[in-house]
Amino acid sequence: MKSRSVKKWCVKVIGTLVVFLWLLQNVLAKSKTADNPALIPMPQKITWNNQNFKIEGNESRIIHRIVHKLPAITNNQDEAYILKIDADSVILQAKTPEGIYRGQQTIKQLTFTENGKQFVAGCAITDWPAFQIRGFMQDVSRNFQSLALLKEQIDVMAAYKFNTFHFHVTDNPGWRLESKKYPQLSAASSMSRRPGMYYSQEEFLELINYCGERYITLIPEFDIPGHCEAFRKAFAIDSMSDVRVKPILLDLIDELCQLVPKEKMPYIHLGTDEVWSKHERPADGLLEAIVERVKSHNREVIVWSPGQHIENDNTSITQLWSSAGKPKEGHRYIDSRLNYLNHLDPLAGVAQLYFDRICNAPKGDSLRLGGILCCWNDNNLNEEYDIIRQNPVYPGMLTYSETSWKGQLVDFGDRFLAKLPSPENPLYKEFQEFEERLTDHRDRYFQDKPFPYVKQSGIVWKIIGPFDHKGDVNQIFPVENSIQDNYTIDGKKFSWISPNYGGTIHVRHFFGFPSLLTEKQGTVYATTNIWSPKNQEVGCWIGFHDWSRSGGRRGGPFPQQGQWHTTNPKVWVNHKVILPPVWKNSGLEAKSEEIPFTDENYFFRAPTTILLKKGWNEVLLKVPHGGSSWKWMFTFVPVKPDGTNFREMDGLKYSDKIEN
Repeated sequence: MKSRSVKKWCVKVIGTLVVFLWLLQNVLAKSKTADNPALIPMPQKITWNNQNFKIEGNESRIIHRIVHKLPAITNNQDEAYILKIDADSVILQAKTPEGIYRGQQTIKQLTFTENGKQFVAGCAITDWPAFQIRGFMQDVSRNFQSLALLKEQIDVMAAYKFNTFHFHVTDNPGWRLESKKYPQLSAASSMSRRPGMYYSQEEFLELINYCGERYITLIPEFDIPGHCEAFRKAFAIDSMSDVRVKPILLDLIDELCQLVPKEKMPYIHLGTDEVWSKHERPADGLLEAIVERVKSHNREVIVWSPGQHIENDNTSITQLWSSAGKPKEGHRYIDSRLNYLNHLDPLAGVAQLYFDRICNAPKGDSLRLGGILCCWNDNNLNEEYDIIRQNPVYPGMLTYSETSWKGQLVDFGDRFLAKLPSPENPLYKEFQEFEERLTDHRDRYFQDKPFPYVKQSGIVWKIIGPFDHKGDVNQIFPVENSIQDNYTIDGKKFSWISPNYGGTIHVRHFFGFPSLLTEKQGTVYATTNIWSPKNQEVGCWIGFHDWSRSGGRRGGPFPQQGQWHTTNPKVWVNHKVILPPVWKNSGLEAKSEEIPFTDENYFFRAPTTILLKKGWNEVLLKVPHGGSSWKWMFTFVPVKPDGTNFREMDGLKYSDKIEN
């Protein structure tokens, strides 16, 4: 027994060492590419050779070749490619035109300009996707989006090797796809938002073809039997159990499938989630009949989990949308857990998406198809482009392209879904390297598009608490008078917890991921020191809550004037109080879904101005929490404007030590 235990221990140690060495090798390999063009997603295998190819005058030596087999690749060969670039030629090989297209996106990122001439960086790449499905979803029912806006997002998807666009086209506010047989579905009277806004069948075909030209499969979703208020209004039907529902839905499935051939639209999504009210419950056999009708058109059926049970369903693909969603035994599935952009703070959200392990596996297989990143902007908008401004759509897309294409070899569990690894962990360096690539793409390709992300991994905090405020979030603790190594309050000793890295820190994460504290309430203080090369006024992203862009303003009513948040947090820079903005929507109650967001979150309002003196500056934050607010968090990041976006401030350094 003893020798067996020793053997088991040795195996565990060796396994840990192998993982560590792999991570270290990965980081070192990437660090050598610092002077080469940044690639997202990073290829599976890449070797740089410093033999750059000059484009002008050598176009005939750029060769794209279809081959019968890629012997070095065993996974997802249809999208795989091999690319060899040196001073003499650019040779791209793939089994399919789709693989050629994926390789072309890499060539675009490898292209750079020097002394007015264009070059392609020399390298050898063998690349393939870890997962078969790498998707992005937009809900166009709650907030209609024009074809121009959709095409903008599809272009970004194509550039970053996404292959699936999930088109959530029906929901309570509107059934947004035209039906020639039932024109009342698109009547203004059936819609509660953007009445009369819908996609004609011709526009839908245009969108399908636009995706197809970029090797992206569009998956339309008719979300039934829940989320069907617009459907019921159109036909004056009180309940989804009405006998009239079945023939109408079967007709709509027929019409959709006759509009687009299966080669262009192989999947139909039927929703089935969130059937909470009696009037949403389907008649017996309704869902079974619709599934069979979809299958009769040789289309694959996708349904949400959690969702309605469908008798005798042995073939549907399950899309997981919450932690309660579980893969059905023997069913293929798509992972959409933990990746709703409408709930994610941009800074913490990028880290979460980076460390999230899709399908809890390093790569896909016959059941684990991949993942779809979702944007459920349920709340009403002032204008359609607020979808992009008020959600971290583009930084989220780029991060998800990395994880869904490259895959995560090592199982981190949920350790880094709410906090960054410490610097001694090779994963910290790996994330820093990704940050460099991400912000490089922000500056190169998103100058005219909102991209709310700046490098944050170097920002370090020490945190103390929680102190028991006994229900009074305004209670003052000794930390506000002077920063000491420790404090004794009510007989209990408190010491600082450090280091904690990031521009946004979750004191306690709303999804329950391991974060700083497990306590549900109290007052914490956070401090950092910022070194500035000169006296200067700078803009600063400051926030104490990330108001989700769905479900109203979750976390209680919006703060009154003079408050950063309803729990009344405070900010001091060099002992001077920093006042909150003058809010446009102060005092709104939660669940104000029809009143659009304007300035609620730090990343879509003007930064707060702070004064930094030359040398070290002390920042102190007070972050109370009453136990009922959904999120316990804070954000503090100096930024400088750069057109549409913001960049990192030059020359700043951070320390969690008391500096002179």
